[in-house]
Formats: sequence, C-alpha cells, structure tokens
Amino acid sequence: MLNLDMTLNLVTEESVSIDVLLKVVEQAIKGGVTIVQLREKNSSGKEFYEKAKALKELLDKYDVPLIINDRIDIAIAVNAAGVHIGQSDLPLATVKEIVPESFIIGVSAGTLEEAKSAERDGATYIGVGSIFPTGTKGDAKLLPQGVLKEIIQSVSIPIVAIGGITLENMDTLQHKGIAGVAVVSAIMKANNPLLVAQQFIEKFK
Repeated sequence: MLNLDMTLNLVTEESVSIDVLLKVVEQAIKGGVTIVQLREKNSSGKEFYEKAKALKELLDKYDVPLIINDRIDIAIAVNAAGVHIGQSDLPLATVKEIVPESFIIGVSAGTLEEAKSAERDGATYIGVGSIFPTGTKGDAKLLPQGVLKEIIQSVSIPIVAIGGITLENMDTLQHKGIAGVAVVSAIMKANNPLLVAQQFIEKFK
C-alpha cells in the first residue's frame, strides 16, 4: 500500500440502506474517489458486517481500498485494507498488535500533540479536523486557526483534512501539504455523486 492515493476519501453516512450505499459509492468512485471509509456508529455488528462485506466486493472491482471506522474485528473479518481509529478507541499500539502487518491505520487528530503521537506510534495517515463546522459528527470540535498548518509542518506521514468540507469551502482550505480531503455529506447527499467527486478532484489539483 505504499502508493496509497488519499486524494479523495469518501466517508459513508450511516442512515443509508445497503442498496443506496453501493449505488452512491459506485458513482463516487467513477467520479474519482480514491479511498472509502465505512462509518457506522449506531449499527449492530451484523448490519455493519453486511454493509462492509457488500462494499468490499464492490470496491475490489475498482481496486479502491476499504477502510473500516473503529471496528477492528469487522475490518479483519471482511479483509478490508485498513481501519480508522479515533482518540477514544483502542490505542494505536494495541491495534497494530491485532491487525495484519499490511493494514492501513488512520488516526483522527485534533491537536498537534495527537498528530505527533499518532506518527510516533506508527499510523499510516492522520485525519485532521474538524476543518469546518459539520453536522455529520455531533461531537466534532472545530480545529483552531493555524493548527492544520502546524501539523503539516511537524509530521511527515500523510495528512487528510476532514470536517464540513464542501465544494464551496474547498478554495479556502489551505490544502498545500495535505495528502487529501475526506468528504461525507457533500458526496453522500449529492444528486450526482459522480459529478461532485470529479469537481472535488479538480479543485484539489
């Protein structure tokens, strides 16, 4: 996974059925999404597993990596490419003991300290946010001015910006130095996910 393309991360929204999920994700991939993270905060383990399995089958066709949010057991069960953990999940060092060596491990960080510690403990990439106000994650704290830049200058692993990112505010995001952006609602709720994904890719370049 050394040539991991983090340009456009699609983080899925929980409220959608498997059918809708697969349809939206497939459109988004055709538009240029490079990596997909399945996030299910309130689903039962069985529901989460079913979605993960179906999504993995779809993504394999397009050679796009599947990252599972939080649930290491499900990531291993469906043979996903990796897992993304937050600050209140299992410690990164422990996760590394459980998962296959090839696993991509993303870690959420909202401070310079958290980012440095993620790099030190062996994260593959860091999700930094929330960059803008977001309705997707109720507990997301807004990143103070200048912290993203500080993190970019202080760590050498890839940084992905997340939180309230839309086509409208992409221009104000100082994305020099970040490996990519993670988007939820802007693509999941789009009338045309393919077109929106293409526009994100264009703006990122």
